Amino acid sequence: MINTEIKNTGGTLAPGLKEILEGYVERGEIPGLAALVSRNGMVQVETAGTLALGENVPVQRDSIFRISSMTKPVTAVAAMILVEECKLRLDDPVDIWLPELADRKVLKKVDGPLSETVQASRPITLRDLLTLRMGMGHLLNFNGTYPIQLALQKYGILQGPPKPQHWPSPDKWIEQVGSLPLMYQPGEMWMYDLGLDVLGVLIARAAGQSLETFMQERIFGPLGMKDTAFSVPETKIGRLATSYMPDYKTGKLSVYDEAEGGQWSRPPAFPMGSAGLVSTVDDFQAFGQMMLNKGRYGDTRILSRPTVELMTTNHLTRKQISGWELFLGESSGWGFGMSVDIQRANLWSKPGNFGWSGGMGSTWACDPAENLTGILLTQVGWTSPEPPRVCSDFWTCIYRNIG
Repeated sequence: MINTEIKNTGGTLAPGLKEILEGYVERGEIPGLAALVSRNGMVQVETAGTLALGENVPVQRDSIFRISSMTKPVTAVAAMILVEECKLRLDDPVDIWLPELADRKVLKKVDGPLSETVQASRPITLRDLLTLRMGMGHLLNFNGTYPIQLALQKYGILQGPPKPQHWPSPDKWIEQVGSLPLMYQPGEMWMYDLGLDVLGVLIARAAGQSLETFMQERIFGPLGMKDTAFSVPETKIGRLATSYMPDYKTGKLSVYDEAEGGQWSRPPAFPMGSAGLVSTVDDFQAFGQMMLNKGRYGDTRILSRPTVELMTTNHLTRKQISGWELFLGESSGWGFGMSVDIQRANLWSKPGNFGWSGGMGSTWACDPAENLTGILLTQVGWTSPEPPRVCSDFWTCIYRNIG
């Protein structure tokens, strides 16, 4: 299903984009990719390469990719649907749905013993989860040597690229999270990832159905996102790209996840709200266009205009994201489940733009002033929180053609 407001022209909104992207494939940096640009009722799609190294199956417009952290804004939309239905409230404690997180203790020192804690100053709220300020998540100490990090490693929490078949049930997972103290007071610091996974558990309990079922019924179905899910059925597995991770020093690619028999070839026990989805460029364009249209897609309304405006507003202070500029950049803040540009820093970021990227090789953003959506899906993971050159080249090719 293609948005009736978008004309599939196959035209050149971004002249030269195809050649730039094909260069990455020809140099062996990326086996295959799919890109989409939509603006003012027109769309351009480019594909290059193959679904796997050493194979001859080309990437097509409907090829399926793991979008990892591009799952976050989708989970945030699911939560705000429940807010609009008054089943959840932004500033209510989450304890009613997540008793495992009630009566929180907080580490006296983030690198200190787990036994040295103080009482949390207040409960965790839905707003904390949406803005990643629940008080637990990744730390800037990437060596993973703090006692709290070792405890998280023991449970397999916050362990690099997603591995859906390694995750326990949502109830078991949230029990493990609740057994550990917070790293910071609720609302104090932006900390990546964990809050959106907790949010997925909250949504499922408040909705009375699994996160995936709720998303299928309330987001994917209405938007015609027929290939977006937390796993790929056997009938579609031939369209799923193999996932690779590059060597940090040499760039040599090694297989991270196969398509057939891989981590996404069967449903996970726990659909992770931070990084579990697969999708296609057309599917995610429908989601992006809905956000650009302030919650509307064709004749279907997913959210209200005020809700989308709230989601795409920065909710963080510079102090709350101090040290995390590698993730967000100097020019960005954080809304609900996605980054929000707050100042101009390059060709493609300016106040009002919003979106997010996925560490397994994807990026998405919307520019309301230009009525523009860009989506790039690749099968090569990132070696750093800073986006690889293919992402910056993708955005440069789009914006250099805007008159």
